[in-house]
Amino acid sequence: MSGGPFRFEVAATDGAARRGRLHTTHGTVDTPAFMPVGTAATVKAMTPDAVRETGAQIVLGNTYHLMLRPGAERIERLGGLHRFMNWAGPILTDSGGFQVMSLTDLRKLDEDGVTFRSHVDGSYHRLTPERSVEIQRCLDADITMAFDECTRFPCTEEEAASSMRLSMRWAARCREAFVERPGYGLFGIVQGSVFPDLRRESAEALIAIGFDGYAVGGLAVGEGQEAMFSTLDATVPALPDDRPRYLMGVGKPSDIVGSVLRGIDMFDCVLPTRSGRTGQAWTWGGPVNLRNARHADDPRPLDPECRCPACRDFSRAYLHHLTRAGEILGVMLLTWHNLTFYQDLMRSLRKAITDGTVHNLAAALAEREAKGDIEPL
Repeated sequence: MSGGPFRFEVAATDGAARRGRLHTTHGTVDTPAFMPVGTAATVKAMTPDAVRETGAQIVLGNTYHLMLRPGAERIERLGGLHRFMNWAGPILTDSGGFQVMSLTDLRKLDEDGVTFRSHVDGSYHRLTPERSVEIQRCLDADITMAFDECTRFPCTEEEAASSMRLSMRWAARCREAFVERPGYGLFGIVQGSVFPDLRRESAEALIAIGFDGYAVGGLAVGEGQEAMFSTLDATVPALPDDRPRYLMGVGKPSDIVGSVLRGIDMFDCVLPTRSGRTGQAWTWGGPVNLRNARHADDPRPLDPECRCPACRDFSRAYLHHLTRAGEILGVMLLTWHNLTFYQDLMRSLRKAITDGTVHNLAAALAEREAKGDIEPL
């Protein structure tokens, strides 16, 4: 552990894109950064060592899932989430707001918080801003997220305004409940759906409260890439230059590249791990479906430029076989590949920002993806 202050520094810029370093008590994160999702204290189908080998420096855990199973206080008694899951690096924990929103018929929301029924056993639970922050302290999260209501999409401007303002009142309560410790930070979450004025109002409210970083929530929920980018165009300039900016739940490689060009520093998404479980691989030429019959006799690697075990040691034909046979090894190898690809993408973006060539890289990546996957034999 570093034990030093929680701080963020921008090392280079190229237009709005930023290369930076985020310092936490459990280590430093180079940005732009992608965080593999370890919802229930594990990145699915990966060991912690394998996650580290992909190049990941920080992972994400989830308040809602961990409070239900195995329990935040139990994890605290066992030494905290880092020790529990054997991950020595930084951890960011989502506050549970998105998961509670998705329960729909199983929750009741009021000014103080949310009462909901567990999807595991039907038992009743209560989450408030104060309890969410307390759970994240029990988990020993390096980055605690404010508890918010993730505005549903689509919604009216009036609905978005009401939801956002409730989240801002909750954000102030999270700030009050957060226990300051060296190397630990609290992020606020900008809401307001796709309405620029509401996004700016939310950003101003959060800045007045004061947070260590600022997330953009409520996107990647069905609005489409064009609306997401236009919302970022309205939101990011309203955020402080000296604090990290985190776009929650994003996304496809093209989403990430476009968001980096707009000044976003941090990302998370289940896509690379979920795709690994459904036979889909992400490559520089776009997504590849290993279930397709065209791979059955293909002796070439999935991606000759990739350093992961799936590409280094096995053929497309073998990966196709594992996927069609439902073998666990196929899930493991494709997940490892996808996470490696995402980390390599982030590394390329960081280098391009430093070199002043990030727009050239973005154009080259878009052109390559448009050409599609490696030509079949």
